[in-house]
Amino acid sequence: MRILITVFAALFIAAAPLSAQEETITVDVSGDVQEALQEALILAEPGSTIMIPAGTYNFTVALSLDVPNITLRGAGMDETILSFKGQTVGSEGLLITSGGVWVEDLAVEDTPGDGIKAKGVDTITFKNVRVEWTGGPKAENGAYGIYPVQSKNVLIDGALVRGASDAGIYVGQSQQIIVRNSVAEYNVAGIEIENSYYADVYDNIATHNTGGILIFDLPNLPQQGGHSIRVFNNKSVNNDTPNFAPPGNIVGSVPRGTGIMVMSNRNVEVFGNEMGENATVNMLITAYSQDYDDEGFNPLAQEIYVHDNTYGRGGWDPDGLAKEVIAPKTGVPLPDIVWDGAVGSMWDAFFGPDADETIHINEKEGTSFANLDFVYDMIVPWQAGIDTDISNYGGSIAPLAPVKLPQDKAKD
Repeated sequence: MRILITVFAALFIAAAPLSAQEETITVDVSGDVQEALQEALILAEPGSTIMIPAGTYNFTVALSLDVPNITLRGAGMDETILSFKGQTVGSEGLLITSGGVWVEDLAVEDTPGDGIKAKGVDTITFKNVRVEWTGGPKAENGAYGIYPVQSKNVLIDGALVRGASDAGIYVGQSQQIIVRNSVAEYNVAGIEIENSYYADVYDNIATHNTGGILIFDLPNLPQQGGHSIRVFNNKSVNNDTPNFAPPGNIVGSVPRGTGIMVMSNRNVEVFGNEMGENATVNMLITAYSQDYDDEGFNPLAQEIYVHDNTYGRGGWDPDGLAKEVIAPKTGVPLPDIVWDGAVGSMWDAFFGPDADETIHINEKEGTSFANLDFVYDMIVPWQAGIDTDISNYGGSIAPLAPVKLPQDKAKD
């Protein structure tokens, strides 16, 4: 009797339908692709894979996904192309509000707003995804290409973004982040990590942007106090696109030709990067200098450790505020590394900040540097000057642990 029961159970299991986790839905592209894809995004069971065949498909309305644990997969970033050039309803190409989502091997083009936005999700992956505005850099382009915000466990791997009027790859107000193996070009900001904690940005190429890689913290946002960020083994070179951000955008102040810029963050390590052919400056460390009314906001850059980078030509044609404010103090070309010297008190201005708040630099001999001493200048302007002795800024911060994500390598 036990043998019969065992055999019957085995036959029942073999005949059972696939579980939701194993379900694959191939979008029917023979008719209305827009309707078929949005229907799949709505009706798919958690754990499903939605396949979009190769082809270029035109959309007039935004797509949305709020089902968790979905894989959305195309045939390749140059094979499956979702074009929103004719979009009349909504602004994003795709809005994701569910966790456990994996997007790979497809492209989103010419959205009037952001390319792909994920908001308030836990565990989101973009793998081999292209977002592009095919008409080149224009203020009318959407602000962000790949845009996870207020999220955690964010992986962006092998992406390509062109033409964003704010940031090509942007992660904001998020935690536990990896951006790697990606290319950002012809954007205002190539890669931007803003108001975020625990991020690794590595093995990327940022080129022909206004600014290559930006690590920012801004006031009046739900999450601030950005910290614990590593930027390493990237190439930020030939960032030469004039700033085309719409008026009033914070990145509109980024000078054309900025390699890596750290603003108002704490505990940031920048190492092993290649910077060069950035006409304003290769490496800029600065406080947030605009007016703000957020009493909890700390505008200073603190515990920044810059070491073992490679610097090519830079600073020969500074732009914007760098031309107006920095160049008169340093001369042209600007040094490889520029720190505005902003500190938290009069004591710090005269005697230097505490060891756990200062800037640390360990670069090879011949690397040029300037501390602009702006705060000191405001106190005793008749002694205005700069400190170019890089040896005064040795030391380091405690090594930051690599970011680990639950989805990393899960689907290799």
